[in-house]
Amino acid sequence: MPALRFGYAVLVYLAFFATFVYLIAFTGDVIVPKTVDSGFAPATGNALLINLALIALFGVQHTVMARPGFKASWTKIVHPAIERATYVLATLVVLWLLFHFWQPMPQVIWAVEAGWAVTAIWALFLIGWTIAFISTWLLNHFELFGLQQVWLDMRGREPVDQKFRQPLFYKVSRHPLYLGMLIGLWAAPEMTLGHLGFASGLTVYVLIAIRYEERDLTTFLGDQYADYRTRVGMLVPGIGKARS
Repeated sequence: MPALRFGYAVLVYLAFFATFVYLIAFTGDVIVPKTVDSGFAPATGNALLINLALIALFGVQHTVMARPGFKASWTKIVHPAIERATYVLATLVVLWLLFHFWQPMPQVIWAVEAGWAVTAIWALFLIGWTIAFISTWLLNHFELFGLQQVWLDMRGREPVDQKFRQPLFYKVSRHPLYLGMLIGLWAAPEMTLGHLGFASGLTVYVLIAIRYEERDLTTFLGDQYADYRTRVGMLVPGIGKARS
């Protein structure tokens, strides 16, 4: 069974990589067959309702399944070693539903025409997603996506509690992964109404998710994290510090 759990988690991890790359292309409206701006455009009202429902589905799944109370109940059904991998898999399923059913709204909100500005925005787009990806490695990439848990399970070892650390981006932003993602979402030389809805919806999700995530981190890490919140900005460096 440990070997099967390990194989399951590895497959989920590989699926994560494919989905992450697709998300970047989907947001940038490049390469892949279905993007944020491609496909038949229905009536704006219908498209808006469908897209809001898709973002809400992602937000509910991603937030609820990450809470300690849900995990405590969920691990009575799912083996603790694959709890994280299953969470990642559920997230991937919801993302693929979002990719498939997303309704384009082609009305242009802004369009940058100057060549240098277009190049700068695309560079910012790539920088944002690069920050997000690097941020997954700065703390514990393999624990974040469920591989460390199954590796320890294979070796008959118990997971150890993570210590509080502030590597690289975490010295200036409490949530650099979210910051990078938001940069990637908003850096668009041409912003359509559909892309604006996608970026806005996920921005709202991020702000809500941070509230719950920081509550859990403060409970888990105590005064260290509470002090960290007063010293380091929430997303943008220097902005969003908690009160002492």
